[in-house]
Amino acid sequence: MLMTEPQVRPRKATLLEVAKAVFWSFLGIRKRAAHEHDAVTIRPGQVIVAGIIGAAILVLSLVMLVRYITGA
Repeated sequence: MLMTEPQVRPRKATLLEVAKAVFWSFLGIRKRAAHEHDAVTIRPGQVIVAGIIGAAILVLSLVMLVRYITGA
C-alpha cells in the first residue's frame, strides 16, 4: 500500500494581507517573493472584493480632491 503525504492547505490570507497586495498592485510595484506568497494564500474572490473596494476609495478620493481644489 502506498502512503502519500497529506496535502497541507495554505492558510487563507488576512484582510490586511489582501489590502496590501491590492494596494501594491494599484501602484504596479511588487516583489517576486510577495507575489508568489500571495498567489498561494489569497483567493480570487478576496482579490475581486478588495479591488472593487480599493477602486471605489481611489475614485472617491480623487473626486473629493478635485472638489477641494476647485472650491466646489
